[in-house]
This record gives sequence, structure tokens and C-alpha cells, in this order.
Amino acid sequence: MISPTLTSSNFTGAASTAANSPQAKAVLSSDFETFIQMLTTQAKYQDPLEPLDSSEYAAQLAQFSMVEQQVLSNDLLTSLATQIGSGNMGQMAGWIGMEGRTTAAVAFDSAPITVLPDPPVGAQEMALVVYDTQGREVDRGALPVSSNPVLWAGVQQNGQPVAPDLYRFEIEATGAAGVALPTTQAETYARIIEVQNIGSEARVIFEGGAEAPASAITALREGAS
Repeated sequence: MISPTLTSSNFTGAASTAANSPQAKAVLSSDFETFIQMLTTQAKYQDPLEPLDSSEYAAQLAQFSMVEQQVLSNDLLTSLATQIGSGNMGQMAGWIGMEGRTTAAVAFDSAPITVLPDPPVGAQEMALVVYDTQGREVDRGALPVSSNPVLWAGVQQNGQPVAPDLYRFEIEATGAAGVALPTTQAETYARIIEVQNIGSEARVIFEGGAEAPASAITALREGAS
């Protein structure tokens, strides 16, 4: 008599499907019941001359248990991440209306922007370079080698004002013998209007539409009235 055969590959495939399904718990329970039924049927119709190897069943049961624990662990981690994310969102609600210090592009609409340079080590000369949302250089100007704040008025070297848009700032510097140094990002302050929880990452949305990971905000201050 040919009896139903339960192999490790059959069982592993079913268990993997359960682990990856959105309804993992329900599928896993169903697969376990199927496994027990197949095990019982195979034992019932086994060939007396070729008795079943109990060690194989023990290994398969252990494998199923591991997959079950993995699914439960994943559910627990997902739950914890959701709780942590919700807690962070509650704490960060107070950020709305404040100004966050960021290297993200910020909105310019006629009012001067305070830029916070970050001179690279060894800089002897440096310049502030301004880029628009298309990555085009719109302005450039020499600065003293210092981390003191400077005001960018939104006026190009030719005297023409730039259009209202989002702009980001970089510092280009040279060291001894005019050797170019690594470019650094200059920070600015921008008003936070929204906080979002995307997956496991909290993000802030600035006035004008720019956004950045909350973890990239290096300082907060009261928003201008």
C-alpha cells in the first residue's frame, strides 16, 4: 500500500507561507492541524515491514514550533514598534509650530534666512553656495572662516532676487595650498507644521513642504511670532 508521505519540504513550504502571510496566525493554526492529520494518517497506514521513523516527526514538530515562535515574535515586535511610534508621535506633537534646525531645503519668500555654516577642519577660505530644488546653483558668496550665523537675503551676485522656492545651503572650502576640502551642509531653522510616523520612522514637515527625519533635527527653538 502506498501511504501519504509527509516530507520536510512539504511542511517547510507550508510553514514559510504562514510566516509571510498577513493572516499568519490563522494560516499557521490551519497548517498545524493539517500536519497532525497527515501524521496520523501516515501512522495509520504505515507498512509494518517499513515502520515510520519517529525521529523525522520529532524534527518536523520542532521545525514547526520554531516557525510558530518566529511568527509570534514578529507580531510582538510589530506591536512594540507601533507603541513606541505612537509614544514618539505624542511627544513630538509639541514640535508643531516650533522651528527645527536642519540641513533640509527650506522655504524662502522674501524674508532673509539665517544660515549656520559648518567650516571643515583646516579651512582657510570658504564660500556659501545656494541650490534650488532642481539642484541648480543660484548663488555663491565668500564667507569668513567661522561658524557664526550669516543672513542670506535671497539676492544673487548680479543683484537679482531669487524666486520664492525651497533652497538648501552648502559650504565649499579650501585648505593649505588651495586644496579643496570636503563640502559640508549648512544648517538653517525652519518652522515645523506637521509630524508624521512613516513605518518605524518619524518625519517632520516644514513650512513650504520640505521634510526630514526627526532624528536629523539637531535643535529646536520657539517659532517667530
